[in-house]
Amino acid sequence: MSPSNNDDASGATSNDGARPLTRKELRALEKHTGSSDVVPEQAYETGQDAPAPATAPVPEAAPAPAPAPVPVRAPEPVQAPEPDPEPAVPTVPETPPSIQDAGPAAAHQPDDAQVQEYQPEEQHFYEAHDAGHHHPDEALHEAGHHYPDEEHHDAGHHDDRHADDHYPDDHHADDHYPDDHHADDHYPDDHHPDTGLFAGPAAVSVVAKPSKKVRRRRRLLALFLTLVVFVAAIAVGAQFLKPLLGNDKAADYPGPGTGEVIVSVQPGEGTRSVATKLESGKVVANADTFLQAFASSGGTLSPGDYTFMMEMKNSDAVSVLLGTDKSKVIYFALSAGLRVGESLQAISEGSGVSLQQLKELSNAPAQFGLPANAKNLEGYLAPGEYRFPLGTPAKDILQSLVKGTTDELVAQGITDPAKQYEAVIVASIVQAEGGQAEYGDVAGAIYNRLKPNDQTSGYLQVDSAVTYGLGTKSFNFTDEERQDKSNLYNTYANPGLPPGPIGSPGKTAIDAAAKPKTNDYLYWVTINLDTKETKFSKTLDEHNVYVNQYNTWCQANVGRCT
Repeated sequence: MSPSNNDDASGATSNDGARPLTRKELRALEKHTGSSDVVPEQAYETGQDAPAPATAPVPEAAPAPAPAPVPVRAPEPVQAPEPDPEPAVPTVPETPPSIQDAGPAAAHQPDDAQVQEYQPEEQHFYEAHDAGHHHPDEALHEAGHHYPDEEHHDAGHHDDRHADDHYPDDHHADDHYPDDHHADDHYPDDHHPDTGLFAGPAAVSVVAKPSKKVRRRRRLLALFLTLVVFVAAIAVGAQFLKPLLGNDKAADYPGPGTGEVIVSVQPGEGTRSVATKLESGKVVANADTFLQAFASSGGTLSPGDYTFMMEMKNSDAVSVLLGTDKSKVIYFALSAGLRVGESLQAISEGSGVSLQQLKELSNAPAQFGLPANAKNLEGYLAPGEYRFPLGTPAKDILQSLVKGTTDELVAQGITDPAKQYEAVIVASIVQAEGGQAEYGDVAGAIYNRLKPNDQTSGYLQVDSAVTYGLGTKSFNFTDEERQDKSNLYNTYANPGLPPGPIGSPGKTAIDAAAKPKTNDYLYWVTINLDTKETKFSKTLDEHNVYVNQYNTWCQANVGRCT
């Protein structure tokens, strides 16, 4: 120990009375006053390399301030051993290091009971750690200070006081570190130990894996967002597809329209088909809204050729089809069962063609494709509502009506003109004699009468044929008229079918004549003209009973059976 380190003025001595205490010793005592710990041995070092006793007893009283400090010789640098070929990784000690054996970092702990010198073994440990572990901060990396593990570093640096406080003024950190390892370089200002950059495992935050519930919510949210995007894409796409799909069509045209469009309505054609034609021809804007307007009118569709304008209002187009606006088309209607004279009269009134011209055309049936035994167009002027463009020739009008009847016969499988004529005769009798519900049975009974039998002997005996020959419509004719053979339509006096149809049969009657029901009936009589109830019988006696029922109804309804 150098004599210059003695402080005679202080009057303080060591615990054994051998020498006075230095300033370093006094400061060590001040920092540990009242503590049961002992003063670290390094506090008594004077620069000697020889190791000193581990601890020294703490003085009972604090010493007085000492004279100016005398520099103490720094320890000689220790040469580190040659590094291994591969970086050495420090092994985990069997027991965790305590404050007493924490190494150089423990010298910075003010409350430690002992401060150890920087040993070569520890320097070798740091150098080995430096070979594989680099501090993220460049300042610390350049300073050459690396820590073997976080736990060791945290054990030595958990106090708020700076490292300079651990060294007395006369024993600066230069005593323990070489010139290029200054204590201030050990912890840069922005990397103080309190920042937690080198905190131990307990201070490291661990990111926990989301729970199943959280992951499920995330999946549901992702699914919901995908669904929203999908629906939005469909909604946007629908706006672009509307013109292609026709969903942007106007409900109606403003009207009244321009130009001229002729649309033909075939017999039996439905309103949907006609509406499609009208939309395709740009007569109406929308087939669906036109169908709604037509259904609201309560009218029925009739075959014929109709003249429309382009871009008409739905209501105006409906009026053309129903004939309510007759000034724009030729319109007339024929009821089932009308005789040829009645039909020609209705056509004349609707078309403006003279009745005489129409009769002349009717009396030359060959030009319309009828067989030679046909005397006129009786039975071929199909019933229904008709509309033709203004100025349509009379022959074209009649030809259109005849075609409607022949087309129905062909549809039922009858193509031969002679057989077609016979079917029309039977159909005309069915139309005049029975109710619509019994058309099939009436047709079957007519064909049974034409066959050999012991009841009728081939005579049809129908009143409607007799009255047609008489030129009347009354079923009340005399017995003399009943026996008159000169009346070729008198089926009581002349066997077989009459020479021609007795009226215009409708579609249902034509179908019944083409395909009659099979039965054993020979007689029939309508006992109620209002309900068209018809009674059938196999014998004349049974038939007479039903005739009496008819007479009773006629007596109760005077004037109805004329």
